[in-house]
Amino acid sequence: MKKYILLFTLFVGSLGFAQQEIKIDIADALVIRSLEFSYEKYLTDESSIGISALFNLAKEDVTFRYNENMMITPYYRHYFTTNEQWNFFGEGFMGVNSGNYRGTKYTDGALGLAIGTKYIASGGLVIDFYGGLGRNLFGSNSPVLVPRAGLNIGWRF
Repeated sequence: MKKYILLFTLFVGSLGFAQQEIKIDIADALVIRSLEFSYEKYLTDESSIGISALFNLAKEDVTFRYNENMMITPYYRHYFTTNEQWNFFGEGFMGVNSGNYRGTKYTDGALGLAIGTKYIASGGLVIDFYGGLGRNLFGSNSPVLVPRAGLNIGWRF
């Protein structure tokens, strides 16, 4: 019983001492029929870590779609400004992606960089916009470049 109380206390304590965000990418959902969810936790006022999960819902015969059927992207963000509402950031990410490229299924890992800006409302609403590119590193049957772009809306707690 003591272990459960300790784990619960550590979990609640980690929520209380750091700012966190959950977000959904509305641009991907509306434009290319995919869902991307993100979770971000601030380490300091100038840095955060996060993870995104992209799931492509578009059929493979449409004229424009991501090659990736699924992509899990852990990332690190450094904020160049610490304004209470508008912040500019640079991001380093590593994405594990899988999909179908030129008729061949693949799974690969990519490293990349992105830049963006974030608006934080006083009530907790968060809107961020970012763009960047990564490069797949391991497979020969995967696309060379992996896009990282989004318009996220979420909530800070």
